[in-house]
Amino acid sequence: MARYTEAKYRTIFEAKENELEELREKSIHSDWKPAFHIHPQYGLINDPNGLAYFNGEFHVFYQWYPFSAMHGMKHWAHVKSADLVNWERLPVALVPVEDYESHGVYSGASLEVDGKLYLYYTGNVKFSAEERSANQCLAIMEKDGNIQKYEKNPVIEGVPAGYTGHVRDPKVFEKNGRYYMLLGAQRTELTGAIIVYESENAIEWSFKGELDIQIGFPESVYMLECPDYFELNGKDVMVFSPQGLNAKGHDYHNLYNAIYVMGKLDIDALKFEVEHYQELEKGFDFYAPQSFAGKNNERLLIAWAGMGEIDYPSDKEDWAHCLSIPRELDIVEGKLVQRPADALKQLRENSQTSEAAMAEGNKVIDQGIGQHEFEFVIDSVEANKFGIELFSSETEGLLLEFDRVKQTVSLNREKFESAFGGEYGFVRSSELKIEDNVKVQVFVDHSIAEIFINDGEVAFTVRVFPKKDSKGIKIFSDGVISCSYTKHELNNGITR
Repeated sequence: MARYTEAKYRTIFEAKENELEELREKSIHSDWKPAFHIHPQYGLINDPNGLAYFNGEFHVFYQWYPFSAMHGMKHWAHVKSADLVNWERLPVALVPVEDYESHGVYSGASLEVDGKLYLYYTGNVKFSAEERSANQCLAIMEKDGNIQKYEKNPVIEGVPAGYTGHVRDPKVFEKNGRYYMLLGAQRTELTGAIIVYESENAIEWSFKGELDIQIGFPESVYMLECPDYFELNGKDVMVFSPQGLNAKGHDYHNLYNAIYVMGKLDIDALKFEVEHYQELEKGFDFYAPQSFAGKNNERLLIAWAGMGEIDYPSDKEDWAHCLSIPRELDIVEGKLVQRPADALKQLRENSQTSEAAMAEGNKVIDQGIGQHEFEFVIDSVEANKFGIELFSSETEGLLLEFDRVKQTVSLNREKFESAFGGEYGFVRSSELKIEDNVKVQVFVDHSIAEIFINDGEVAFTVRVFPKKDSKGIKIFSDGVISCSYTKHELNNGITR
């Protein structure tokens, strides 16, 4: 069957003279470009791939379409860092030029094997706008940084019986002396699943079967993307991204969502006994998270700070999206929590601590929000509703509101001239036990805010595209509150 061709399926090697330089020049002056978040210089970024601490350096690969802010032919772009903070842009790592990846180098993960970094990815093949297949492929990075595709690719050709061409996003790990590959999949009846392959050498693979995750997804879930697996504090944890979940209570209000399950994986029996599961993050712009072991074997996580099939205001500048900051994972009281990685403290330049108090109404407590970290402690609370407004001006603001009566926290991004994604709602919320004080840590980077409440008990990732004068910070309340806060000015971590 002939390959499907369309203008958006061209590679970086097919760029016209000066085309890439012109794209970079068009977007480099954007007021919305992040300064310390990994982002594309031009084009579209989505899933983080192949995350690793390898040979003394952190490596992040990511899905990248160079030519515009659209989902076209995916490459693997590549950045590295010695400290998890200052990122160096490297030449593009994987370009889809082979027949087995004719329509994109899709997502995947990495594993160190015999002193080399094995990069597993999905080679996407499209026969028409609707018909497709998938190959699982391997590239190998040597310690000198050289990357070569495996000469006998694909390591898994096509998809097993009973599944559509939507089989992708390999996660490979070693357990009990064998290697296992998890793949997001879609059954022929158009419901989502995770399937498993096994290997003795991490190259030759045999199909083992479908993993039984004892949750009972509704039939509306038509795909499980980006499976991730790790062990943490004696527990087995899986993270994946179901497509088709219906909103329920405070959960699953985005177009696509990410969840985690915690319990016990019996890989031989293909069963995951679930002790607890929930939505991983409560923000608007958080998808396809991937974890990896850090320098000291801590479990780190990075996600795509974006969402598919939604138009973002930066699209008109021919760039879109970024990745989240690195987060360290922990299990506290039986739940998975996310905290900003300690390494991010290296970004801090100038720090200033202040205090504020008010009886009722709202009060501006700071200006100059751009690329900063804020640590708030709101205490002496004698109010039912109170909170913080970021990116505040006379016309705009991002509202983080705590409700002591309902015991909830909510985030509202409706009040922006460049508001977007409204078809999925402008408010996200979560249950939260609110007592006499609340701790809030916020990272702000021009068009993204990442908010961590009570040491990571709840996290919100939100993209906003404020006007130039929307730089204030307010506190607001319907009663008496006091607030102490520290503002850290942050350095650039990556070249715009």
